[in-house]
Amino acid sequence: MSRLTSGDVAGFKLLFSMAIMYGVLSMVAYYVTHLKFITPLSIDAPLDRFSEARAIEHIRVLAHEIDGRQEGRQGLHDAAKYIRTQLEMLKDRAGSNVRIEIEENIVNGSFNMMFLGHSLSLGYRNHTNIVMRVSSLESKDGDPAILLNGHFDSPPGSPGASDCGSCVASILEVARLTIDSGWAPPKPLIFLFNGAEELFMLGSHGFITTHKWRNTIGAFINLEASGTGGLDLVCQSGPGSWPSQVYAQSAVHPMGNSAAQVFTLLYSFKNNFKVSWCLNLCFIISLTMLTYQKGMMKITVFFLALLSINGALVPSDIFAFVPGDTDYRMFATDFGSIPGLDIIFLHGGYFYHTSTDTVERLLPGSIQARGDNLFSLLKAFTNSSKLENAHDRGLNRGSGVGSHDEQPMQGLVFHSIPVAIFLLTPFFLRFSKFGLLCSFAALFDFIKGIFFHVIGVIFAVILPIIFSISRFARPYLAYMMFVPCSLAGMLIPTIYWNFFPLSQAGYLLKSSKEELADQARFWGAFGLYAFISMAYFFAGLSGGFLTLSLAAFMLPAWIFFHLSVKHYGRESLMSAACFLLPSLPCLLHSVYFSGFLAQFLIEKMGMMGSLPLPHGYFIPDVIVAATIGAVTGVCVGPILPVTGHWLARSSIMQFLLHTSVIALALTSQFFPYSTDAPKRVVLQHTVVTSDAWQIDDTSYALSVLDSNALPFLFKHAPEVAKELNVDSDFSFDTANQSSREAWMMKSRSITILSKRLPQSMVPAEFTWNFHWAPEIVKGGPPSYICRLSGVAQENWTFWLETNSSGAIHIDVGVVEQYLMESMKKLKDSFPTWVDVIAFSNCIAYVTVFQD
Repeated sequence: MSRLTSGDVAGFKLLFSMAIMYGVLSMVAYYVTHLKFITPLSIDAPLDRFSEARAIEHIRVLAHEIDGRQEGRQGLHDAAKYIRTQLEMLKDRAGSNVRIEIEENIVNGSFNMMFLGHSLSLGYRNHTNIVMRVSSLESKDGDPAILLNGHFDSPPGSPGASDCGSCVASILEVARLTIDSGWAPPKPLIFLFNGAEELFMLGSHGFITTHKWRNTIGAFINLEASGTGGLDLVCQSGPGSWPSQVYAQSAVHPMGNSAAQVFTLLYSFKNNFKVSWCLNLCFIISLTMLTYQKGMMKITVFFLALLSINGALVPSDIFAFVPGDTDYRMFATDFGSIPGLDIIFLHGGYFYHTSTDTVERLLPGSIQARGDNLFSLLKAFTNSSKLENAHDRGLNRGSGVGSHDEQPMQGLVFHSIPVAIFLLTPFFLRFSKFGLLCSFAALFDFIKGIFFHVIGVIFAVILPIIFSISRFARPYLAYMMFVPCSLAGMLIPTIYWNFFPLSQAGYLLKSSKEELADQARFWGAFGLYAFISMAYFFAGLSGGFLTLSLAAFMLPAWIFFHLSVKHYGRESLMSAACFLLPSLPCLLHSVYFSGFLAQFLIEKMGMMGSLPLPHGYFIPDVIVAATIGAVTGVCVGPILPVTGHWLARSSIMQFLLHTSVIALALTSQFFPYSTDAPKRVVLQHTVVTSDAWQIDDTSYALSVLDSNALPFLFKHAPEVAKELNVDSDFSFDTANQSSREAWMMKSRSITILSKRLPQSMVPAEFTWNFHWAPEIVKGGPPSYICRLSGVAQENWTFWLETNSSGAIHIDVGVVEQYLMESMKKLKDSFPTWVDVIAFSNCIAYVTVFQD
């Protein structure tokens, strides 16, 4: 410390103060994310309240007392029986003011879809849905209804406590609450328990295409889980914006997250007038104070007129797509075009689709918050004037009624205000005293500030990539490695700022160079956020709400900083504190946003798929490093224009980089997996037969779902290698180059029929006896025909006609959940840090047709 200058000491004081501040903000974000503010109600809670404990009792039965809720297994039948029994009990004790109808439907059907770039022709039969309709005595059969949907099947190898036992349990408890509270809904409620979501959403397709109540649905709420808890997040909404408005205005615990469109999470609460007015107030206060200082009342009156518009944030219904689907697709896009919400759990993604998705993993308070939201939402939807059945929606769509989104001009005006402030501020500050040329010079310096801020963000992304290393099971190590070097990257432009002269320095001889540099850096960061917000708005995305809030809070922080400089001086840390304090609300929001996104991404890296070596080892970590670097820029970027000159010192830069190196060394000593963060493996036992069950070949196929390929697995799991007779001389070339198409189906389906066309083959014309899937294949991507059947006694017969000048190769595979003894032995040999997320026995029949 004796070698440090006074400026270094001040810089370290500020750095450690910022570390404490962000630590406190992180604790608050953790408090919110883990629902510490919600108290779950016990099993003996009043009957007119939703109780998480009562819902968990349903989950315990479905996930632990019933063995396996997959199609073809007895557990799925037992789950359907349990659900129906619970609904019948509700019907028996319902009051005389409601009408209850319960049905068990066996759905059959067929349709085509694109999934992960593949053409799928799906035919299905014998899948079970349980449906209950609750309506008042005065309601009519054609009245628009609200659908609440959840699936009771679970993925292979998982007890499915969260996915989606939590959904079914929540709906059962909401149904009980509806009955026991004595509420007679003004519009019918339909509770759908579908039994085949994991099988390409067959249950919801069967309901929306064949059920007698399908055309009465005016709105729907779909429940899903990609984790074990957290506040319900609205990840999709539409068609139209009114479902998200209903959510924003009526949810007891509203929550959304734009997440830069990474997981298509809508900021549903952005429509709330309180939020809009909060941002409005920031702009009003800031502009009023600036105007008071500069004496431009006429311009302020103009801005105040613009800001007086209510509900200025226009909702966005354009979502990015991710490799996966929910039942929302069937209801809102592919077949139903019904307005609705897709609500999902995301916290705890380590346990998603694994054997650890148990009741014990559920985050306390999550189901309580979900239930409180759902009951309030149902009441709001039933009272909405926009609720229409399919017939009325068709009429209004044809006449153009209701086709216009709400107040797009207001959203345009509100998103334009920060851009207008950025462009006009140089003239407000310089024109009256120094003229037009000085104003343009100031604008040029502000644009230079944008450029330098962008360079800082780029360095914040690049430097963490240098330190990237696998830390899948320990996310805190990622923050230790990546955040310090990201901050160092953000400071690099500040260090070299003085090498670029300011354009307005020749006009403002009495102003210090430091003051002008602070102004340019601040307005550059403000301008960058303003233009990003505008770009998001024109793209129809909702992630711009984050940068819009940053810009809104930067203005009052800048005002307080200027006032403090007059009392404490520019070099006083008190001036920096006066800048930080007004920024705390937006910084808290940024920390929550960043922590949520980083944690979600780290957890999902174990499911992204094994990539080709050698780059496959590094790509997931590069993605995480770059993301943490980017969100560090979001969290720290708004305050660096003022605090950067204290921090941009060689001693602090060395300290930050040394911290990252130490964290890197520490991380390399840890194993990347644990029981709580397992390595995911897909396992299949294939028996190839021909000529009346003559066995031609038998093999095991393995696929890993993260960057550490099969050699890593066999190295650290010698028991598995021994069981498969894999030794040190084994060549992994074939395993590493296995076709991804072969794993596209995994073990989701009960029967798979696929066509494989050699690339050298001339186009062939196929005709199947499946009426839903005639097709002509002309060198396109692999296409599949799947028959997904529930338990049935009858045999399945099919025929194929083909016309081709070459050989036709047909593979028919029958996939069963039943495991042979050898398969069970192999599965049990995997260590505890490996989770076999899908497993099956496949009997393949190979046929080659030659003209």
